Amino acid sequence: MVKLNKIYTRTGDGGTTGLVDGSRCPKHAARMEAIGAVDEANSAIGHAVAAFSAVAPHLDALQRVQNDLFDLGADLATPGEDFAPSEMVLRIVPAQVSWLEAQIDALNEGVPPLTSFILPGGSEAAARVHIARASVRRAERTMTALAAQEAVNPAALSYINRLSDHLFVLARAINAAGAGDVLWVPGQNR
Repeated sequence: MVKLNKIYTRTGDGGTTGLVDGSRCPKHAARMEAIGAVDEANSAIGHAVAAFSAVAPHLDALQRVQNDLFDLGADLATPGEDFAPSEMVLRIVPAQVSWLEAQIDALNEGVPPLTSFILPGGSEAAARVHIARASVRRAERTMTALAAQEAVNPAALSYINRLSDHLFVLARAINAAGAGDVLWVPGQNR
């Protein structure tokens, strides 16, 4: 269990931050960009969760995702090429990706087939989920940029890719239960 008695440490005042293995890296490094983007995506999901009632059908799944995103941040904060999880090393594992795929499949059964691209919107909850989806896509871009420079856990890359799909289908499911998707009309305003 993590225990934080003091929030500030002053160790980052020089522009570096500590990683899980004890090494330090610049706060502007690709690894830190990826970790920060995952944190932003998690915050966007938290903002979406705030639009749900305490008994909303998708609340538990999103809170599970938020927990997984902390796992993902820990994974990214652990440099190296050994992606096997252990008691001391937290890694995203294929089972977390499979869980997302099962969620996507279940949600997709309850929504009508797509006949057009959709605009991010509909209900407030769906719109917030769309914002979270866009944040997750940004996190994915930063993670793939990191992977072009350093080793990144393949399961972590799969997880972030699948998460944006999950959020897209979740927004559609939320809209299917109420406001409906907002369809794109190509060239509507020419």
